[in-house]
Amino acid sequence: MPICDVCFRKCKIEEGQTGFCGGRTCCNGQIVAANYGKLTSLALDPIEKKPLKMFMPGSMILSLGSFGCNLRCPFCQNSSISWSQKAFDFKDSADYYDPEEIVKTALELRSHGNIGLAFTYNEPLIGYEFVRDTARLAKEASLQNVLVTNGTAAQKILKEILPYIDAMNIDLKAFTDRFYKDFIGGNFQMVKDFITIAAYTCHVELTTLIIPGENDSEEEMRELSAWVAALENQAGKKIPLHITRFFPAFHLTVKEPTPVGTILRLVEVAKEKLEFVFAGNI
Repeated sequence: MPICDVCFRKCKIEEGQTGFCGGRTCCNGQIVAANYGKLTSLALDPIEKKPLKMFMPGSMILSLGSFGCNLRCPFCQNSSISWSQKAFDFKDSADYYDPEEIVKTALELRSHGNIGLAFTYNEPLIGYEFVRDTARLAKEASLQNVLVTNGTAAQKILKEILPYIDAMNIDLKAFTDRFYKDFIGGNFQMVKDFITIAAYTCHVELTTLIIPGENDSEEEMRELSAWVAALENQAGKKIPLHITRFFPAFHLTVKEPTPVGTILRLVEVAKEKLEFVFAGNI
């Protein structure tokens, strides 16, 4: 049975079925992207919304998303296209756009301040083939390419797209194996490896959503920021960190929003090691 090699799950996918992420399938004995070119979201956004604070600030960027995700964050803000039943129904109902059409639209929007394309909203790398093909065409047209990702992808996938990506915002959702394994069904080491390789190649900013009682301790933030600071030194560049406020959503509505004071305190903790730390959602 064919095995998907996009992330740590290594899903064995039978003919005509989909993997855990809902975005990859087996067709004629080959694992392919079931969501290739199938868009659920398309919008011209400020670059700061990605969020990117230190990459072409003040610009607009055409942002597009598909469906499916290889994590199971109970607090997902985009559950309707990530891993709810509604999200998986998009396999048959989402509109198809080929890479040429997307790049043509992006070029037409230059008069509105558009600098390029942002692959975002759901997890783009479960359909990395579409990201690769579209970003390559965009690069040939002198457009910028931005990737917003959870970083849960194998290094071979990352290396396929890196030549075409100018900037990334990567979720570093916490800094413990427990959080990744037990709370969101992820792989902490894979994300750290992904961030490390990306940081050497393109502009990288990180985002950590602070959830009360889960990843909000000063100790964890000191460990996280120290790791990022060490990576900055190795890569020879600054890596901005966004520390953002949680609001109840999806399957995690029993918790209160993160106190603003907690966010501001953790920003100051991170600044002990990092120069560029931003508070979000406050």
